[in-house]
Amino acid sequence: MRGFLKNVLAMGIVALATPLAAAGVLLGTLVYLPLPATLPQPTPGLERLITHVVDREGNEFAVFKEFETQISVLPTDIPQVLKDAVIAAEDRSFYQHGGFDLRGTVRALWTDVRTGESAQGGSTITQQYVRQAFAEVGTERTVARKIREAILASQLDRQIDKEEILFRYLSTIYFGEGAYGIGAAAQTYFRKSPRDLTLSEAALLVGTIPAPTLYSPRDHPDSAETKRKIVLDSMLEVGFITPQQHAAATAEVLWLAVNGPPPGPATIVQPPENQQTSQPWFTDYVRQWLVSSGLLPDCTPEACPILYRGGLRIETTLDLRAQLLAQNEVNQVLAGSPENLEASIVAVEPPTGFVRAIVGGRDFALSQVNTGLRERQPGSTFKVFVLAAAFEQGIQPTTVYSGAPHTIGEQTFQNYGGAQYGSLPLRAATTNSVNTVFTRLLEDVTVTSTFDLAARLGVAMPATDPTRSTPNFLVDAADPNRGYGLSVALGAVETTPLEMASAYGVFANHGRRAPPTPVLRVIDAAGNVLIDNAGAEAAAAQVIAPEVADNVTDVLRGVLTDGTAEGRALAGGRPAAGKTGTAQENANAWFIGYTPTLSTAVWIGYRDCGAGPQCALVNVAGHRGRMTGGSVPARIWQRFMNLALEDVEVTEFTEPAPIPDVRDEVLREQRRGFAPGRRRSPSGAPASGGFVEDEGQVFVDAPLTTTSTTEAPTTTTPTTVFVPPTTTPFTLLPP
Repeated sequence: MRGFLKNVLAMGIVALATPLAAAGVLLGTLVYLPLPATLPQPTPGLERLITHVVDREGNEFAVFKEFETQISVLPTDIPQVLKDAVIAAEDRSFYQHGGFDLRGTVRALWTDVRTGESAQGGSTITQQYVRQAFAEVGTERTVARKIREAILASQLDRQIDKEEILFRYLSTIYFGEGAYGIGAAAQTYFRKSPRDLTLSEAALLVGTIPAPTLYSPRDHPDSAETKRKIVLDSMLEVGFITPQQHAAATAEVLWLAVNGPPPGPATIVQPPENQQTSQPWFTDYVRQWLVSSGLLPDCTPEACPILYRGGLRIETTLDLRAQLLAQNEVNQVLAGSPENLEASIVAVEPPTGFVRAIVGGRDFALSQVNTGLRERQPGSTFKVFVLAAAFEQGIQPTTVYSGAPHTIGEQTFQNYGGAQYGSLPLRAATTNSVNTVFTRLLEDVTVTSTFDLAARLGVAMPATDPTRSTPNFLVDAADPNRGYGLSVALGAVETTPLEMASAYGVFANHGRRAPPTPVLRVIDAAGNVLIDNAGAEAAAAQVIAPEVADNVTDVLRGVLTDGTAEGRALAGGRPAAGKTGTAQENANAWFIGYTPTLSTAVWIGYRDCGAGPQCALVNVAGHRGRMTGGSVPARIWQRFMNLALEDVEVTEFTEPAPIPDVRDEVLREQRRGFAPGRRRSPSGAPASGGFVEDEGQVFVDAPLTTTSTTEAPTTTTPTTVFVPPTTTPFTLLPP
């Protein structure tokens, strides 16, 4: 009773001296008089706000969350060093007061009145806990809120012992970076259990409590380091640690793991981890797709709160079996290879655009760079777009072009390894990936038309400046010193494995494009459907004519039987088509192939080296010599497709319809109604003598152009002149 009268007297003095008298008297009365001590129910946990991600069969394989919820800890998991740190820094009289420090609170209230701002200081550990645990307290920074907080803290202190209050506080308080509670904080920052925290780690975590954003170890490491040392100093002042312990812990400076190994003793903070998954590559793609889709409310690539705390259910297109097969292929092929060597496999379902598998590297823990979504030079896999553009303009697969080297200005275009070709039809030029045929073909088709076609197929082509460009030389819109000429035919424009798998899928789908997606449906916590791609097949758009797509497929089937990927046809005679690609200096090796039901891109290259002789793939991944698309990538593709499709019914490609020959009509108009007459093609090398009449072929002289050399046939390079048949009109071959 004597203590109570002293407190009442103190409040009376304060009442005479400050305008807070009434509030102080009321507060003291409510806190110290024996009022009924009834507590509201604590606010429910946050588990319901986690976003769950499931595969095509409904099996969960990932979650997205802003914080580490439900990492429950026991009182025995809380080390003494953590208790000492929080008491020294936050509430040194914790074991003496009754849940409420009157003097500290009055000081804070007086500061509020004097400065016109609401201070957060003056709260005990118990007060901080009730503010976190009971919604009734509120979050507004007002005197009324502080009174409610103090009353609940006093009531709580009467019912629960100090150790339980301290445990609950440490289990719920916010440590920044979305980590609520010490279990989440220890995992988020240090990837460990609270029981394993060191003195320095405990001080760093406690230092975040007053201002988690300001003292964030990742965002503001200098401020966090200063606060860590302040907490250690406080522990020394109180007598919780010895000078020797203080000196040793102080020397363990804050260090971010992303910066590599520390130079000395350090408190190492791990990078953020806001997704947990058994399939990290696919989960990473789902995240990137969602935040850039514009389909989730209030979600941008910079911030997407609904994804991490909206309690969504994300139904994906993931085929878990195909994903595991793809990862296994990458791991097997790269075993024993340099750590920087990576491979990617992306598999897309052509009719729907559903991405069934995506592997962006050998180990997500080693590197989070998803190479399935990373741009690289595609080599000769880009020739297919030139071929399709040619077919759109009425050029036939039997049209003959020169395969000889040609020069423009100071640049000469050659074939891989300096191979010499005579004249040959586009079908054979594609099968053997003859560079100089495609640079000549591109000049006829134009770079502009090829850019347009590739864009229609979903390849992200660079923006160009039409005021400075010509049909066969496009000037980059962002960099006027950069341009795109005939080397585009050989893969000068970078693209991603995902884009290429999807684009080739358009040919498999008879010219209809269903944009690639890893998401089938997204449902919010209330059961509302936010995204629905179930109708993707019906919504597919016709972006090229069916006869163009089917004739591309018909030509590409030969690549697997007697071309640059000879011997890589699928088991059981399953129809398939594809194209090899080898970037300049063998820096990137590709194979992209498809059946009517699955289109798959395979890429191999170095993670941090994309172009130039220093990036050459030589004597790696079990391959002797310089790697080409027809070697290891084609082998990976064949094995993956055979396994992924072993239980899938064999489906035939559609027999291609004739390509309308629009060139005759153009020439007829130019000649004012006179037919162009029968075409002539060479009987020998481009420079040799007579011509023979042939209705089915057209010879095109070598234009003066420039490019670079890229593609690599895996078969023996012909050194003699190719002489096409003289009486072979364009015919439709059965699939």
